[in-house]
Amino acid sequence: MSSSREKILAAARANKPDEKPLPTVPDFGGDDSTERFTQVLTSIGGQVVWIDGPEQLQPVLKQLYPESRLSASPLFPGTVLVDALTSTEVLADVDLAVLPGEMGVAENGCIWLPEANMLHRALPTITQHLVLVLDHRRIVATMHQAYEQLPSTGGYGAFVAGPSKTADIEQSLVIGAHGARSLVVLLY
Repeated sequence: MSSSREKILAAARANKPDEKPLPTVPDFGGDDSTERFTQVLTSIGGQVVWIDGPEQLQPVLKQLYPESRLSASPLFPGTVLVDALTSTEVLADVDLAVLPGEMGVAENGCIWLPEANMLHRALPTITQHLVLVLDHRRIVATMHQAYEQLPSTGGYGAFVAGPSKTADIEQSLVIGAHGARSLVVLLY
């Protein structure tokens, strides 16, 4: 005689639907990925600035953020040295973080930022102003394409898009509530 458990499992196995292949995801891409990326990022509150190359980084940053006091970046010597062990008290005073982005996504204006590029996991969200530097040739059309390019080794990372904002409290828009107050993407 079989137990109730065995009867339930046998019934579940007998009613299991046939496995179906996943649908083919169409390629929504096109040659206008950089233009679309710029449109979407601008529409969500970010800004795109074109530079000729990484050598223009510091002059452009001085023009965009003339009052920046404390900056952190792996791309140039910042005024604050940041690593994975830096305390959040030190990070809280950083008003400008300049980090290299790995890949942009046109459909939603986001940039993939792996932990190795962040200096510290909290830096992209605790800084007042976030600047991501991205090679325009690394912009893909869709999140499907972006996920295909992520390393299979795993590890922490984040897709970052636009400045932080919320309208949860009394339907009032608050910029910088949960992260950086501004996001500028420097494309070259």
